[in-house]
Amino acid sequence: MKNLSLNIDHVHPFITTEEITGYKAQMKTFISALHNKTGSGNDLLGWLDLPSTISTSELERIKKLSNNLRQEIEVLVVIGIGGSYLGAKAVIEALSHTFAYLKKDRHKPLVLYAGQNLSEDYITELLEILEKKSYAVIVISKSGTTTEPAIAFRILKNHLENKVGKTKAVKKIIAITDAKRGALREIAENEGYMTFAIPDDVGGRYSVLTPVGILPIAIAGFDVYRLLEGARVMQSLTGENVSFEDNPATIYAAARNALYNKGKNIEILVNYSPKLQYFSEWWKQLYGESEGKENKGIFPASVNFTTDLHSMGQYIQEGKRNIFETVISILSPNSELRIPADSGNLDKLNYLSGKRIDEVNKMAELGTKIAHVDGGVPNIRIEIPELDEFFLGQLIYFFEKACALSGYTLGINPFDQPGVEAYKRNMFALLRKPGFEKEKK
Repeated sequence: MKNLSLNIDHVHPFITTEEITGYKAQMKTFISALHNKTGSGNDLLGWLDLPSTISTSELERIKKLSNNLRQEIEVLVVIGIGGSYLGAKAVIEALSHTFAYLKKDRHKPLVLYAGQNLSEDYITELLEILEKKSYAVIVISKSGTTTEPAIAFRILKNHLENKVGKTKAVKKIIAITDAKRGALREIAENEGYMTFAIPDDVGGRYSVLTPVGILPIAIAGFDVYRLLEGARVMQSLTGENVSFEDNPATIYAAARNALYNKGKNIEILVNYSPKLQYFSEWWKQLYGESEGKENKGIFPASVNFTTDLHSMGQYIQEGKRNIFETVISILSPNSELRIPADSGNLDKLNYLSGKRIDEVNKMAELGTKIAHVDGGVPNIRIEIPELDEFFLGQLIYFFEKACALSGYTLGINPFDQPGVEAYKRNMFALLRKPGFEKEKK
């Protein structure tokens, strides 16, 4: 069976093979530190074995709930911010019909999101839609006090109770939170909501394969068993006993750090399918929040090709040479569409008649790679056979494992995010939250 494959041939001549293999001893140490839980942030390594340890009973509970809700609701609202919604959105957007909002399929609720911003217009317009739809809410927060989702939940809880009555609303609100403590856990127990636990040893950006991601993905109608199966395969392919040369996570982590040490401090994740746009957003949080510390780290950016070749392409081709690209390439699309012939041929496209659009897309990808490498931009290529649950599971686990190894290579803790609190302290002081009087001064 084919799996995710990694190609680093086009990082040369910017870095040598020896510069990459020079990380071999470090990677052996770091992967051992992960699996033996002896490195920084070792209390947040629950994601490492998650694909093979998630309980059957938990999955069956998720399956039962999702099957029931799909028959009852038109819309699912996922309330969360950062890792509490990005993983689910990445997978759902990748697997969904591009124009799902126009399709009529009651077995696949439309998934919408709240609590990921503080836009008054956004939440107002969401309420306008929900007023006319049957909906359920999943609220995701370990603490229950994170400002953005807490505000959204307060508003949506009130709206749902007013719309259907409190008794019915209780059955349409699911809380995913800390197993034992926190404001949301207390609210859920007081109100009688169904709950799922976020493992104590899994941070938000690594939580997509917990109920945080699995439950919304299942309710959206996708096969979470296959998602986890793909992750399990990648768990094996990147295991502690896999050689440096055969382990895609160690090779990727080594290559990107070798490039970083040559001044390539911006990594652009590239896709050639708009279905992967939100996968890029998930990836940016994973790497940005994990590595951007102590004035270190590769800045994660993303582009959607070929669309952005007509905007960002100019800068990538001829701008400052501190960037490299990592391209996610899908070998086979899920559809087939050929370009028709035209008797007039005024657009001069008859040379393409009979060809699949994907062939043109692939040649655009190849032509872009050649141009960018010639223009001084190293290229890493990640190929998956097709875009489905199995290979998304592989991609997720691959990037998580490589991120942890890359963070250790930088000498930082890839599992905390102390800088996230800075804006919160200022915001709370400006809003005159009790306890922040000193910051206000």
